[in-house]
Amino acid sequence: MKRILIDTNIYAEFKRKNPSVIEVLRQVDFIGVNVVVLAELLSGFLGGAKEEQNRQELNQFLDSTRVHVFPIDEETAEFYARIHRDLKRKGKMIPVNDIWVAASAMKNGLALFTHDEHFESVEGIMLLKNGGGL
Repeated sequence: MKRILIDTNIYAEFKRKNPSVIEVLRQVDFIGVNVVVLAELLSGFLGGAKEEQNRQELNQFLDSTRVHVFPIDEETAEFYARIHRDLKRKGKMIPVNDIWVAASAMKNGLALFTHDEHFESVEGIMLLKNGGGL
């Protein structure tokens, strides 16, 4: 079973019809979306010319039986704290929202599908980048 958590940039590339992203999403059995990613998407939609259309398309995506939204809970917060500590010790901080995304992927045992290279600084995370290597 192929299980992933998608980063915000992956959803954006999916909507832009990026063939490599679409191919990966077709191959997986389970697509996780962290509530932080959901918030980033909704923030991007607000005030845009296509806000209502973007919300409807996102809701259709989220309605798929393969897509699951993950909340932030106490266990995710524990992963966040460890990731934050480790990155700080290394002097390689990444954006706070991305620490939450990484924590959610790790807590749920999912590979993170992203185009952001800075996730490589997160020790122990499984990454699926740029549409390659499922």
